[in-house]
Amino acid sequence: MPEFVDVAQVDSVPPGTATVVTAKGIELALVNVNGDFHAVDNECTHLGGYLGEGEINPDWSEWAIECPLHASVFDLRTGEVLSAPATQPVRTYPVKVEEGVVKVSVD
Repeated sequence: MPEFVDVAQVDSVPPGTATVVTAKGIELALVNVNGDFHAVDNECTHLGGYLGEGEINPDWSEWAIECPLHASVFDLRTGEVLSAPATQPVRTYPVKVEEGVVKVSVD
């Protein structure tokens, strides 16, 4: 059974925003899509831009995060590349919310 660790308070990541969190030494981008939280590797697979500093790109979908470095776009639900220059997906992680705390499993 995966172990979930606390990474943020729900109210510290407003809807429509991303932030950088750490779980068991792994840096993640935590994104709030209308109250639905998603976690992916913080590092873009193209040239290492920080996805936690990116923005949701509604031109692709409400679950699309755009890398601030070279504008690669990834689906937060699957990690799939939606727009180049990245060609490799980012890893996604299970997320749950309990009692106002966002928890992520990196196992």
